[in-house]
Amino acid sequence: MELIQNTPDLSAYLAADDVIDHHHSLVRETAARLAGEAEDSYAYARLAFEFVRDTIPHSQDSGDPRVTWRASDVLEQGTGICYAKAHALTALLRAEDIPTALCYQRLDVVHGLVAVRFNGAWHRQDPRGNKPGVDARFSLDGERLAFTPDPESNEMDYPVLYAEPHPVVVGALKAAPDRPYLWKTLPTAL
Repeated sequence: MELIQNTPDLSAYLAADDVIDHHHSLVRETAARLAGEAEDSYAYARLAFEFVRDTIPHSQDSGDPRVTWRASDVLEQGTGICYAKAHALTALLRAEDIPTALCYQRLDVVHGLVAVRFNGAWHRQDPRGNKPGVDARFSLDGERLAFTPDPESNEMDYPVLYAEPHPVVVGALKAAPDRPYLWKTLPTAL
């Protein structure tokens, strides 16, 4: 599948906004700590991915009722669904000047991913969190995502790489008072 930037301006994939708030002190401190453990930007990207995947539980898996949407809130509260975890990883990567896009799959609901740019190419990553039957890994050599869409079930990979989180996703997160409510209102398409 060919991935398509929604803007040709690569600097848009380094930008901060209300959701990807990589200028927030907690994001900067976390990024600096992880960068101190990495010998280069590839190693940093892998460490940031593993940090979000492994140390921030997916709130559905852990039963946490809180809904987070801003990257700094995900880091502070230590919880989030796929979209929120993608926002946190995007902020950590952009904090270290690694172009990062948000991208999505349509499964039974829309699922959030990120794509990192290395060596002139985009590489999709899924920081959702592993569990039995899910084994996502950081990879620049072939995708190791949590889920593979089934076209026969009307599932698909959306090819667009967004510089900002999709408004449908952010709207659903912001409108949800808790995760059980969110689970009933997750977007089914973009």
